[in-house]
Amino acid sequence: MDNSIFERDSRYIAGTYGRFPVEIVRGEGSLAYGPDGKRYIDLGSGIGVTSFGISDPVWRDAVVRQLYAVQHMSNLYYTDPCVALAERLCERTGMKKVFFSNSGAEANECAIKAARKYAADRYGEQRHLIVTLKNSFHGRTLTTLAATGQDRFHTLFRPLTPGFASVAAGDLEALEKISEDGLPAAVMVECIQGEGGVIPLDGGYLRALSAWCAKNDVLLAVDEVQTGNGRTGALYSYMNFGIMPDIVTTAKGLGGGLPIGATLLGEKCAGVFSPGDHGSTFGGNPVCCAGAVSIIDRIDDELLAGVREKGEMLRKIMEGAPGVSGISGMGLMLGIACERPAAECVRECIDRGVLCLTAKDRIRLLPALNIPSDLLREGAEVILSVCAGKH
Repeated sequence: MDNSIFERDSRYIAGTYGRFPVEIVRGEGSLAYGPDGKRYIDLGSGIGVTSFGISDPVWRDAVVRQLYAVQHMSNLYYTDPCVALAERLCERTGMKKVFFSNSGAEANECAIKAARKYAADRYGEQRHLIVTLKNSFHGRTLTTLAATGQDRFHTLFRPLTPGFASVAAGDLEALEKISEDGLPAAVMVECIQGEGGVIPLDGGYLRALSAWCAKNDVLLAVDEVQTGNGRTGALYSYMNFGIMPDIVTTAKGLGGGLPIGATLLGEKCAGVFSPGDHGSTFGGNPVCCAGAVSIIDRIDDELLAGVREKGEMLRKIMEGAPGVSGISGMGLMLGIACERPAAECVRECIDRGVLCLTAKDRIRLLPALNIPSDLLREGAEVILSVCAGKH
């Protein structure tokens, strides 16, 4: 009997992932290694999770120290890492309260509940609609799938949770038209639509949307699950556009490799929840929070400047290169439009020792925030060679 990891995975793991035939056994920083010693430059960072690379020593030490203290405690009691992380997030964003969960989807579920309760408390339960944007992605639970503005994610799982509508990005008139039948509870957006193809929203539209929400007391929620925690060259991507949301959700890079989600609540909805309104057994886990504190504390001005500089370096290398028809994104969250099929290019990149991702018809790059410039350039040259069809 074939007892390889690939066969065992096929035998025992639910078939929800189209995995590449690659096993990773160890890594350091932005390098990963297979069981045969093959070296890979990691330009995906676990889909934007390992913010400071694989087995980052600062993160690892923070996690191990907390493991030796207490690995879990019920939210009926206090633990310092949970409070310390919430304090840092509020101080650096201007938000007032934080709810911790385990994932981006759960963070978005909390945002939806907070928005609906805020609106119901003030205007009645009839004001419950959540408006999102077409081409958005907000998670894979039934409710966050309903919030996701892409029909291809809906087909197999109807009926979805009611109370959602999607409008085209940039179309403020469509939002106003929907509101003729009653104002929504909230509008939820990604400043850069990651799963939608790494497509940034227009800054003028975001500012107009923020003003419209403020005028009508409609909460503005920004999904920073993929764009947050330094990824775009700002702590959170909305900071690039001069807006202040009422709710911010984040996950992925916050944990550095352990599961954590966070819903940040602004002034309007800081007091929306009372004991029993929401909860999470593992949310605010002290080990996950200790790791996250070590991440947030290192996302400083110097690091963010480096993220912006490396993003610009990638653009200069790739724009106008043979086989590349365009670059989208911001900072170290970039989408490369290729003349060849993106999935085919990614497979060839893996064969040549570079791990990258796709987002619709684009190659998606989400390297560690501190990736050395020489490794980034080396990986980019492999991608360019593949895009140009060179062997």
